[in-house]
Amino acid sequence: MKIFICGFKSNYKEAITVLNDELCLNQNSRAALSLLAYCHYILQEFEQSQQYYEKLIEIYPNEHHYWLNYTKCLYEYGSYEKALKTIAQYSEKFHIDDHDDDKKQSSSYDRFAHNELIKIQAAIKYTNDDDNINAKLLIDQLSDDNGDNVVDKETNLGCLLFKEKRYDDAIEKFRGSSSSGSTTNSSMINQIPDLLYNLAVCYYHLRQYSDAMKFIGEIIEQGIREHPELSVGMNTEGLEVRSVGNTEVLHESILVEAFNLKAAIEYQLKNLDAAKEALTDMPPRSEEELDAVTLHNMALISMDTNPAEGFEKLQFLIGQETFQVETFANLLLLYCRYEYYELAADLMAENASFTYRYLSPYLYEFLDALITQQTSPEDAYQKFDEIATKHMDSLRKLSKQIQDAKNQIVKNDDANIVAKQNEIMKKLKHSFDEVIELYLPVLMAQAKIYWDIECYSQVEKVFRKSAEFCNELDLWKLNVAHVLFMQENKFKEATGFYEQLVKRNYDNILEVSAIVLANLCVSYIMTGQNEDAEELMRKIEKEEEQLIYGDPDKKIFHLCIVNLVIGTLYCSKGNYEFGISRVIKSLDPYPKKLGTDTWFYAKRCFLAMLENLAKQVIVIKDSVLQECIQFLSMCEQYGQNVKAIVEAPLELETLHPGKNTVTYEARLLKALLLDLIEN
Repeated sequence: MKIFICGFKSNYKEAITVLNDELCLNQNSRAALSLLAYCHYILQEFEQSQQYYEKLIEIYPNEHHYWLNYTKCLYEYGSYEKALKTIAQYSEKFHIDDHDDDKKQSSSYDRFAHNELIKIQAAIKYTNDDDNINAKLLIDQLSDDNGDNVVDKETNLGCLLFKEKRYDDAIEKFRGSSSSGSTTNSSMINQIPDLLYNLAVCYYHLRQYSDAMKFIGEIIEQGIREHPELSVGMNTEGLEVRSVGNTEVLHESILVEAFNLKAAIEYQLKNLDAAKEALTDMPPRSEEELDAVTLHNMALISMDTNPAEGFEKLQFLIGQETFQVETFANLLLLYCRYEYYELAADLMAENASFTYRYLSPYLYEFLDALITQQTSPEDAYQKFDEIATKHMDSLRKLSKQIQDAKNQIVKNDDANIVAKQNEIMKKLKHSFDEVIELYLPVLMAQAKIYWDIECYSQVEKVFRKSAEFCNELDLWKLNVAHVLFMQENKFKEATGFYEQLVKRNYDNILEVSAIVLANLCVSYIMTGQNEDAEELMRKIEKEEEQLIYGDPDKKIFHLCIVNLVIGTLYCSKGNYEFGISRVIKSLDPYPKKLGTDTWFYAKRCFLAMLENLAKQVIVIKDSVLQECIQFLSMCEQYGQNVKAIVEAPLELETLHPGKNTVTYEARLLKALLLDLIEN
């Protein structure tokens, strides 16, 4: 009776406890073994479930459904080879391949099992072997004897089209499959979230994010409406909720997949807060219950705030028997981003099979060039140049095809031809954007080689070569502006590029990067446009005041960084009295403006001033020196919990926590300044 009640209330974990007690009394209890296998399957605990089904097959070798369920567990757990062997054993034992010869005599369960096993084989070809041809041959064997099978076939064919990156064709298949079955069929209704998700993923890959979000919204609304027990959004609201576990209900709702896709879209759009919220909105589970995709996405989103934790999650995933295809590439790229090139090289060397399987030829060549850069910048530049040349050739070819399609549209009055050419042009533009996405990292890596040795004129040449295809991209404009700014004799040209970025967001100026605003102000000052600089600073100050009025505790650093950069400019020109005064002014009020980045700019100016005072190159008024002492005292007071530098995430030797604070460094600078004043 207790087992029945536990199952009825969906308390599968308690049911498992009771069933294990029963199994201790009778190790071959069919009821206990069968229910344990079922409960573990419902909880998505496929390793345990397959063990019980294996035992059941030993005891009852002629029970079809045990074999089928065992095969499903093997597939879900990722034991693909074992699953295929089991399917072969099943087919041989029950002559499943012969049932089509006499459909009338074959049972409905035989036909059902036949279709299920075909789908598992096709899924393994699709997932593990990337063998789309044989996967399609298997799917074509699915029977069309009812609406559900038609839906399954159409959906699986859509998945194959998706794998071939034929996203528009896949969308057509998925939409067709949703109208192939009976709308009153409960199985069809249960498949709706799957179909909505498939459509959302296709639109995501087409970069049609608004369409993708529409389908994601439908999945989430349906999940909240039909399964309030899954506690969607409770974590984000700060409520303490228990884990809902990895139940079959959660799996069928597709809520986890939907929230992960939503997080991916927000991440692509650089909305990190919204991406984090999407992950916390999903039904609550404990960390050990999280699936590989969720853990992977959490790792990526945490890299900016807690990179050590992000690396730990990705390294854990790589060590598992199965993991998401993107995990290996992302870990390598993040190693390179944080300049752990040796770790990246070791990971590739230790996992040669992963390198071959999970990295595209382009990504392998790119990573190889990045790693080579550490020992031979010249060889690395040559490798980057070879990759860039391939992309440039592709871009020129696509540009010509796009222009030809435009010409066809202009020449023709036939609506059908125009529509066809528009569709062709749409696909060509999508391909062009994809190649640009591959080309930009290579371009930036090439430029960085010269940037690191402060050869800014060569950096400019690298960017000029790419102007043909990149001159409309904000990232390209930003980096060209930076390199012109750093040459110190091209402030006028730098102003032109910075202005394009600022004017586009002038009504929401705080959306613009603080360093862009700061460099534009400096460029204005260096070209005698002081009024423009003052107007821009007034605009920033006004918007900051409005934002603080709505949220008094919010920290905003835009005007602070602008003043710091201007102060640094005057200090670099030898006008320390004005420059240091500007720096001091920029950090007021200290609780809101003192941070790791702002302290970095400020202390550079103070160190330069102290060095020149020690060399007796400059003379500073006593009143300014007293201001400096007061400033450093305030930094000492408010900098106890502010790190002086952000340590690399994977460093084994860390700085003493008491020394890695603004308070400690401010105290040192004050001691040096007092020593210079007294002596």
